[in-house]
Amino acid sequence: MMPVATRAGHGPRPYKISILYRLQYIFKKERVVFSISALILMLSGACGITGPSIEARQQTISFGTAPQLSQGGSATVTATASSGLAISYSSTTPNVCTVDAGTGIVTDLIGGTCTIAANQSGNSTFAPAPQVTQSITVNFNPDQTISFGPVPVLSFGGTARVTASASSALAVRYSSMTPTVCMVDSTSGLVTDLTVGTCSIAADQPGDTYFNPAPRVIQSITVSAPSGSTVPAAPTGVLATAGTVSNTVSVIVGTTNSGGSPITGYTVTSKPAGISATGTAFPLTVSCPSTCSGYAFSVTAANALGSGAPSEYADVITAYNVVETFYEPDTQPNNSIFIGSFTFNATTGTVTNLRGTLSESMTGGAVGYPNDTMTWLTLNNQLSSVYEPTLGGVLVTTFLLPTTNTLSTAWGGNGWEPGTGNSQYYGFPGALNPKAGGVGNAYARIFVNTANPAAALTQAQVDKLAYADCAAGGMMSSVCMTGTTIAGYGTVGSMSGYPKSQIITKGLAE
Repeated sequence: MMPVATRAGHGPRPYKISILYRLQYIFKKERVVFSISALILMLSGACGITGPSIEARQQTISFGTAPQLSQGGSATVTATASSGLAISYSSTTPNVCTVDAGTGIVTDLIGGTCTIAANQSGNSTFAPAPQVTQSITVNFNPDQTISFGPVPVLSFGGTARVTASASSALAVRYSSMTPTVCMVDSTSGLVTDLTVGTCSIAADQPGDTYFNPAPRVIQSITVSAPSGSTVPAAPTGVLATAGTVSNTVSVIVGTTNSGGSPITGYTVTSKPAGISATGTAFPLTVSCPSTCSGYAFSVTAANALGSGAPSEYADVITAYNVVETFYEPDTQPNNSIFIGSFTFNATTGTVTNLRGTLSESMTGGAVGYPNDTMTWLTLNNQLSSVYEPTLGGVLVTTFLLPTTNTLSTAWGGNGWEPGTGNSQYYGFPGALNPKAGGVGNAYARIFVNTANPAAALTQAQVDKLAYADCAAGGMMSSVCMTGTTIAGYGTVGSMSGYPKSQIITKGLAE
């Protein structure tokens, strides 16, 4: 029989036993685990302090079969307490996996061993259960995926950072799928906007020894035009010149107001219509189907908001250099040479500003150009331009003096036309001979093919070249030095000189 504690003047009090004996009884007979609160209550009872009675029943936890957990996947663990009370789960390997405390859903973070602990804290009837753990070996999965974080805000002309991660934890590489809209740093994910539009960034992970390459993932960011932006204004300062290749035109612009949004491209159109070209930079080359002659060109600029107004049409105006050579069989050196430049408007088919220098072959020695000692006359007065439809071009003449008066009119003629005046100086016989101090003029005539100024001349075109030198160095008594052909003007030059060649090249006017 169990001993009972008593107090003087009172009978035995049931359930009030000695502390030591009761503890021994609990440990040895019941083999249960008691809580601090149970100990306090026992002490209280031993000391005559009354309170509620509690129990400290033992409980245990047991796990079900360990689930299969794949890398990057999820699974559910199941544990039960013998008390029937709810289990609380926690991960003792948080770098490998996480677990929902209530549901037991485990999420893998990386390969390895995932260990889940199950706990039951007890209640007024049951003592806390000893913690139980379950270890799950994560099944390796060589496939990997990439996921982007939230889409950042990218302002016009600004920067933003995209973030993406691979399920393998390997480093992700970034690239721009829209390089005209934005660019991105391949490692940091820093995106720089270039213009308005949709910026698309790709994330890739090529894999390694253990992981397969991840499927590419793309994140798109919309960049809007800044407030107040408009389409571009009409370009100004448009210039069109002959291209370096036949039947092409090179177009440039001076200034274009972008409208507050970067210009994304330009369009060149012709008048008459039918020729066009597009591009993003200048010079912009326009190809013509057969010839660019007769066309003018306009430029339109566009940005993200659309196309602006067209510029004024620009004529195709090009500077050319010309070298014209006449053979002189009776002089030393044997050539008279005109070296000059002019401007050709292919839209209107007109030549302007023909100027240059003409050599006087009788003033030099035996050494020819360019090491010659000849006198050179400056011809800077373009006073005649005549279109020859049968030749397909223009005969252009520039003079020494600001007048066409060059050859005698004593035998008729207009005072300068090649092959007239008997090759004698203007005013003959009454005027003072230029050789003796009188006024003498000079000229050179070239031919410009209006379809292609740089084209080689036909013989019929060469035959229409001419020159006359009635300055002092070109005089032989009253006769001027001239160069013509019978085919072109009915007579050869005064010293049997005649045109031999003409070469025109694209260049800069003097």
